[in-house]
Amino acid sequence: MAKAILIKYRDCFNCHSCEVACQMHNGYKPGQGGVKVNAVGPWEYAPGKWEFDYVPFFTEQCDLCAERTALGKLPTCVQHCEARCLEYGDFEELAERARGQRKVILQAL
Repeated sequence: MAKAILIKYRDCFNCHSCEVACQMHNGYKPGQGGVKVNAVGPWEYAPGKWEFDYVPFFTEQCDLCAERTALGKLPTCVQHCEARCLEYGDFEELAERARGQRKVILQAL
């Protein structure tokens, strides 16, 4: 069964723990990594109402920590996410959990 990461970006508060954990675990150079956090906004979408989000996204360097997950462990980004906005699991199961939620992305790698 295909594996994926569910990103609940409404909960991300830009701590960059996922980025740092990935970079350190994999020995990437500064600026490289399997996950990055982008800031989106701010913009006013209604009078006095503002949108500002942090959105983790996965790069081509991400292999879902294949060595760790083969041992039954979580990918390092998921393990170290302070906001618990990243979930790892079977694609179909995560797709069901994402159904009807706002500000979620299901990333299959």
